[in-house]
Amino acid sequence: MKYTVLDTVVLNKDIPEHGLKAGDVGAIVEIYEPDGIEVEFVTGSGATQALLTLNINDVHPISDREILSVRALDAA
Repeated sequence: MKYTVLDTVVLNKDIPEHGLKAGDVGAIVEIYEPDGIEVEFVTGSGATQALLTLNINDVHPISDREILSVRALDAA
């Protein structure tokens, strides 16, 4: 999969140390060839929850067959 900056992606795995769960939606903000991407995950109000460098296999592009939902962040 070839990604571009600002593509919307879906996390494939939980990353509990950053409060993220599989299914969370983020935006690609940087691409590091050959297989790295930086993804920003935000809260409903737009605050950055996490800004992470991930492998392209850690996410997938959001599709027309997926629907967005909202969940509360786990208490720290």
